[in-house]
Amino acid sequence: MSAPSFPDMTRVFGRIGLLSFGGPAAQIALMHKELVEERDWLDEPTFLRALSLCMLLPGPEAMQLATYAGWRLRGVAGGVLAGGLFVIPGAIIIAALVALYVELGQLPLVQAAFLGVKAAVVIIVLQALRNLARKALVGTSARVIAGLAFVAIFAFALPFPLIIAVAALWGIWVAPAGPSSGVVEAPVSSARSLRTLAVWLPLWLSPLLLLSVLGPPLLADIGWLFAKLAVVTFGGAYAVLAYLTQTVVQDYGWIETAQMIDALGLAETTPGPLILVTQFVAMLAGHLAGGTSMALAAGLVALWATFVPCFLWIFLAAPYLDRLAARPRLAAGLRAITAAVVGVILNLSIWFAMHVLFETVATHDVGPLTLALPDPASLDPVALALTGLAALLLFVLRFGLGKSLVLMALAGAGSALV
Repeated sequence: MSAPSFPDMTRVFGRIGLLSFGGPAAQIALMHKELVEERDWLDEPTFLRALSLCMLLPGPEAMQLATYAGWRLRGVAGGVLAGGLFVIPGAIIIAALVALYVELGQLPLVQAAFLGVKAAVVIIVLQALRNLARKALVGTSARVIAGLAFVAIFAFALPFPLIIAVAALWGIWVAPAGPSSGVVEAPVSSARSLRTLAVWLPLWLSPLLLLSVLGPPLLADIGWLFAKLAVVTFGGAYAVLAYLTQTVVQDYGWIETAQMIDALGLAETTPGPLILVTQFVAMLAGHLAGGTSMALAAGLVALWATFVPCFLWIFLAAPYLDRLAARPRLAAGLRAITAAVVGVILNLSIWFAMHVLFETVATHDVGPLTLALPDPASLDPVALALTGLAALLLFVLRFGLGKSLVLMALAGAGSALV
């Protein structure tokens, strides 16, 4: 089959970007329908191997899958087009939501609506935890890794990148050797790989270096923080949210905990990857520090630092797709990372629930342990009731994400009026 034209790719990938609500599972299903079932642009084995590759790489797997599909069809230009169209619609909506948030977010009725959204976020994260645990915690080893990862981050406050690195090394070390599939390994030009690295690595990092020397310190800090997150974002955005929150709330003090939860709730309502929450955080921090112009600059820096490396990973790794598919140790390392991510998301679930349900959450140092615990007397009964309603909508009635968020915002506003 001849490669599709760029106008056809713009139309198809633009529609995918506009309709990519509901998280990576729904986004991947949409791409499968558009690219494999309806147009035969990719065959089934290639699509599945590409999905496995994207899950192995750091970053949002659905966006990287779109980038791979574009690269497979029309080379680097096609990959940039497909990946960009997957992100741009959501990024535009996020920018608009930030503008509305900074203008209206302090109104009592709006804050009450956000309490409903926050209650929904608690259940959404629990839902993501349940779905991931079903797939990832197969066998005793995976459950032990998840448990140790939870203890490491909840009780000892160890950094997320360290937990992921240790899990990956353990998985690779204990994996059996030998080929795992009958995939034929195609030869790959090492010179081509070096050229890709020589182009995309400086393209990603040079603006951040310039900001470090010439730009405002806030923009440089935003750029390097999200560049670091781009390297360790295994297992989706939920896996790094606790680390991101700790950094932007506790270490830098850019925003408050409640604003971080608001950011996640609003990011859930937009198309594109959930990791666009980084753009919301950056723009809000920029606005608080320097108004609209700083907000726009911070959003652009966050988008650049977060998504340019996604193109680097795909263009560097895509030619090795068949070779990677035949490497069992890499697959074992990924499985260990995924198991550890379950423990990290469990920590995130508890963290979100405590900050939504309780007015006061304090950190206690007990020997080597660092524990964040709520004050039982500060329990918010309205937040508790809203969380129960969110559980009913999402777990029992199985309403869609978008409908549930709208209903929860209305319920929160209604609670204030009552």
